[in-house]
Amino acid sequence: MALARTYAIALAGVQGHVVEIEADIENGLVALFLVGLPDTALREARDRIRSAITNSRQSWPQRRVTVGLSPASLPKRGSAFDLSIAIAVLAADGVLPKERVSGTVFLGELGLDGRLRPVPGVLPSVAGAAAAGFTRVVVPPENAAEALLVPAIQAISARSLRALIDWLRGELSASPGPDVQVLESGAGLAAAPDRAVTNTRSLDLADVAGQPVARRAAEICAAGGHHLLLLGQPGVGKTMIAERLPTIMPSLEPTAALEVSAIHSVAGTLQPGQPLVIAPPFCAPHHTATKAAIVGGGSGIIRPGAASLAHHGCLFLDEAPEFNRDVLDALRQPLESGEVVIARSGMTARFPARFTLVLAANPCPCAKTATAGSACTCAPLARRRYLARLSGPLLDRVDVKVELLPVSRAELLSDRKLAEPSGVVAARVAVARKRAARRLASTPWRLNAEVPGSELRRTFRPVEGALTPLERAMDLGQVSARGADRIIRMSWTLADLAGQPRPGRAEISAALGMWLGAGM
Repeated sequence: MALARTYAIALAGVQGHVVEIEADIENGLVALFLVGLPDTALREARDRIRSAITNSRQSWPQRRVTVGLSPASLPKRGSAFDLSIAIAVLAADGVLPKERVSGTVFLGELGLDGRLRPVPGVLPSVAGAAAAGFTRVVVPPENAAEALLVPAIQAISARSLRALIDWLRGELSASPGPDVQVLESGAGLAAAPDRAVTNTRSLDLADVAGQPVARRAAEICAAGGHHLLLLGQPGVGKTMIAERLPTIMPSLEPTAALEVSAIHSVAGTLQPGQPLVIAPPFCAPHHTATKAAIVGGGSGIIRPGAASLAHHGCLFLDEAPEFNRDVLDALRQPLESGEVVIARSGMTARFPARFTLVLAANPCPCAKTATAGSACTCAPLARRRYLARLSGPLLDRVDVKVELLPVSRAELLSDRKLAEPSGVVAARVAVARKRAARRLASTPWRLNAEVPGSELRRTFRPVEGALTPLERAMDLGQVSARGADRIIRMSWTLADLAGQPRPGRAEISAALGMWLGAGM
């Protein structure tokens, strides 16, 4: 029976699912039929595969070819199935030995001339293959660095279908040269951090002069993973502070780096030669961005949005009131759960989205304040309507609210001598995070902002009597139950920065003032 099997990976979010590809050649009219919920791009693979095989000096079977993609209920999208289908057809036709293709996952898009082209999502695909028990994967050369990040699986880098056919036939040696390379598993995991670079390190928090309160707020948010609102007129430093927030965050741990790299791999935003993202990502979408661009989605292939691309980093929304209100409110769920769940017909995709949100806003439509030389000309109603674009439920999830006032010439000159560089602040942030990590070592959380309210009340309680200011604010209706939990989390961050074993009344009062946005 002319039947052969190969394997590929279908992605649902950042989760890889093994797809068994069966090719059956039987008597009938010359044609290639694909069954098993292929999308338009995959249906077009019939013409690409046939041209690639004939241009690789192989003959196309002059019979009916049926290719089945199992499980049939799982949608298959994209061109990453091209190589696996081509190998299955050749194995069924007797061109390739079936034992050489068994137990191997094939990923890659085929050009009409037989070249292997790179595809997005190779890192989570290879991770899914390794989790399913596969020990070998074939990928295009441009994706080899991603495949090497996954341990316990051998990566084969092939430049063309013809070279891969020769290697599978055994006509090439184990190390045939640049056309086909056999790479050791996990070889890129240790080397990638040395190669990775980030442009954010060229920025420095010391560049922000005259805003010591805002710099302190950024330090607190970096240490505990809290969200930040910056309110002030143009030119006071809101964007500068947001852009420099990643420079005071520690580099990503290996597990977090793989998570972030997998998301960027699916989105196709990994930089060439830098498969592992070790610096906290920074995303700053324009205020005209759609809901799908922010939280993810798409009519065909589900792509991660800016919220997921900022996982373990910073999501900056400049001119936040100018964003569509539906877009801002769509962030409320990932701010609580730390993930984005996108439901589509036949599948549900989950993307991690645990980020530090930074909102920047002007005080009113004219962007002036009463303390400026030219006072605000907006009516009180217009001012309220402008800021009301940031809904109450969203602001309830923002931990630190800071108003930035215009900086005088004297303050600008004097503060330059006192402003600390990012390296000094980052050292304090790293120490505070280590204290939190030791305290949370036996839990699934690593940052104070991740601890649920039930655990705060049961296990991580402040000093006796420290909650008096918070209780008074709750009695006055100034703080919600969610806000109370966030204030307590922030007090733990303040205690970690101060080297205190538990937060006291001073930390609770300071956290309460920052949550309320005193002076705003």
